[in-house]
Amino acid sequence: MRRTMAACSTILLAVLSAACATSGQTQTEQAAQNAPATLSFWSTGGDDETATFQKAADLYHQKHPNVTIKVQTLAWSDAYAKLLAAATSRSGPDIISGGMTWTIQFGARGAMVDLRKHGGDALKAQALPAQWESAVSPDGSVFGVPLDMSTMTLYYRTDLLEKADVEPPRTWEELPEAIDRLKAAGVKKPYSQDWGNLDWIGYFNYLYQAGGSFYTSDCKPSLDTPQAERALKYWVDLYREHGAPTATVEGSDALDTGTAMVVAGNWIAKGIDLNKPKLKGKWAMATLPAGPAGPTTFIGGRAIGVTSFSKHIRTAADFVTFLYSDEAIAAISDEAKKRNISYIPPRPDKIVDGSVFTPEQAQVFESAIRTGKAAPGCPGWDESASDVAKQLQSVILGKADVRTALAEAAEVMERNAR
Repeated sequence: MRRTMAACSTILLAVLSAACATSGQTQTEQAAQNAPATLSFWSTGGDDETATFQKAADLYHQKHPNVTIKVQTLAWSDAYAKLLAAATSRSGPDIISGGMTWTIQFGARGAMVDLRKHGGDALKAQALPAQWESAVSPDGSVFGVPLDMSTMTLYYRTDLLEKADVEPPRTWEELPEAIDRLKAAGVKKPYSQDWGNLDWIGYFNYLYQAGGSFYTSDCKPSLDTPQAERALKYWVDLYREHGAPTATVEGSDALDTGTAMVVAGNWIAKGIDLNKPKLKGKWAMATLPAGPAGPTTFIGGRAIGVTSFSKHIRTAADFVTFLYSDEAIAAISDEAKKRNISYIPPRPDKIVDGSVFTPEQAQVFESAIRTGKAAPGCPGWDESASDVAKQLQSVILGKADVRTALAEAAEVMERNAR
């Protein structure tokens, strides 16, 4: 009888063990998952943006009462340095967000979790392909996924364009023609650039519109091409031949003080009518003029990922996935609307009905994003970007010629990729 009971007990234990194995969790893991957990999320941006993501974190808490996620603001000015310090010391937050390619750089240092291990690669089907490509490492590691999107558009004064009998320019050829006709009609400030002024982001649009790129598909510098030269010459001519100011003026301020056309980020659309009431009914938007290879526009935004030193990796990864849900996007968008700030979700299917803009505005952004490209995710790009910008500036300011500047920029990119 005792032998029979012992045998039954052994069988029972085996069955229970098999059940645990089937579930993929040990009792220790199950206990850890059910235990109260407080996670920290360092969010690069402003306090209003932090508040919008906190709404999603609070919604996650409602569904997982044992999990609390606290979102903390990091200013763009020093976020990269703080996150790099955390990555190097292996201490800090559970979740981070920042520039689209930052998680790649931190992941290369062993500080980020490859989200493929937690099903994060399934989000690829919902994300914009160009943005996903930017956020994912060249070797396929998913150290971060897109958190939101940003892009730029051509804002214009409808009254000033009507005065000069000018339509919003649709091509490279039409842009300088429009500038000249505005000048002839007495418009003293026909064109300026806000986001990307004298920076690699400004050049990015023309480079890709000309059919070029910063890197080849295998992450070799690709600035020694006719397309790169043509793009830089065209961009430089907008300053040196057509009078675009080198001093950066915020987009809505430029429109308010009489600039007819301004290239600026999507975020200013939320504040123009509120902050510049005399412009109400006198401005509109269009996609950027298309180059010889098409209408490609820069797509920015943030990536979000989970640190490898987090004590709650599985929960943090689940929260990242949750941010792609309809309800999380709705919660973020609703709070952004209340705060009158920009938010474009990481899912292209939600740009029109999930962003904070009017349908007409959202459709312009959707058109720009549909054909857009994001920052290169190649090794060393984040370390190279500021020096590349300096080389581009040197041509605009008349201190270097096009070929020399591009060669110097490529050398910086090559050196940092090693």
